[in-house]
Amino acid sequence: MSHPSVSSGPSGDLVPRHIAVIMDGNGRWAAERGLPRHAGHREGMKAVREIIRGCIDSGVEILTLFAFSTENWQRPEEEIVALMTLLQIYADQEKEELREKGVEVRVLGDLARVDGPTHDAVERIESATRGGAKMRLNLMISYSGRADIVSACRALARRVRDGTLDPDAIDEETISDDLLTEDLPDPDLLIRTSGEFRISNFMLWQLAYTEIYITPVLWPDFTREDLLDAVVEYQRRERRFGRISSS
Repeated sequence: MSHPSVSSGPSGDLVPRHIAVIMDGNGRWAAERGLPRHAGHREGMKAVREIIRGCIDSGVEILTLFAFSTENWQRPEEEIVALMTLLQIYADQEKEELREKGVEVRVLGDLARVDGPTHDAVERIESATRGGAKMRLNLMISYSGRADIVSACRALARRVRDGTLDPDAIDEETISDDLLTEDLPDPDLLIRTSGEFRISNFMLWQLAYTEIYITPVLWPDFTREDLLDAVVEYQRRERRFGRISSS
């Protein structure tokens, strides 16, 4: 199967600056092969490598991966342990290659809930890759879009209570500056694998005008060619941000 090449399109950009991904389908991939769910998560690590390399080759500046939601804490203990173990393995196996490729890794979410070994692994990969200037990779771990907004509201409320913020001065920028993604532009493109049409409490504030691309491909099967398909589809669209079409 041939794939279209990346070129300038209606979006006006060669490639999206910031791509976010809901990596879905690991469990289904494993079930289809009669394997335990953790086998799907392990296979999904290969897709992570694929999309990182594809984004670097395409000139994407920021890649945000939804790896573990706060709702995922409700999964069976055995699966949670497997996921945390995989995160530790990923951090230790990939940190040197990511550093060499100029990828700076940040892990965002409620890290107070993760266990000690996983927290240590997070610190190692962030420390090893700090200062990478080629691409920023955000791993969203124990993350909730609603909790992110609630946390920002609480921070603003404390400042109002302390007399350091006028309620009338609160605007979209003020709120954005108190989110976990405070130093990031909103995603230009959201990719969701496995064909599900929902955003699953992911970056609710930040996705307001993000282009959404749904693919039936299960995450462990996702390749650089699938990434290219998503980017080319993005380029075909005209981003209006609530305005009328320019045509």
